[in-house]
Amino acid sequence: MHTSLPDFQMPHDEQVHLAAESFRLLADPTRIKILWALLQGESSVACLAEIVGAAPTAVSQHLAKLRLAGLVRGRREGTFVHYSAADTHVRALLAEALFHADHTDRNLPDHPATEYTHVPAASGR
Repeated sequence: MHTSLPDFQMPHDEQVHLAAESFRLLADPTRIKILWALLQGESSVACLAEIVGAAPTAVSQHLAKLRLAGLVRGRREGTFVHYSAADTHVRALLAEALFHADHTDRNLPDHPATEYTHVPAASGR
């Protein structure tokens, strides 16, 4: 059935793996709070710990995992590291997830279907 669709393309395995890894790492309320805080601007571990209500050591561990996934960046200034969200894709991903959660929670109607402006190119890798 899908093969009859003229523009149907599956993402390649590497894209699927990386997307799944990002979603896996976002499947934690503290990490979502950390990312949301970082979308408001750069922050330190101590500040993030206070904002999200977690111990600084726990926040550091979460940030390390988010950095490995490419969702967070760190900028060293002397002995301090200032963290920020990696790029605008992180904002879009998190905003859409929270928007969806709000719609589901409040049982709001679905929006009309729209096409995405960017569809990942499939490749034969």
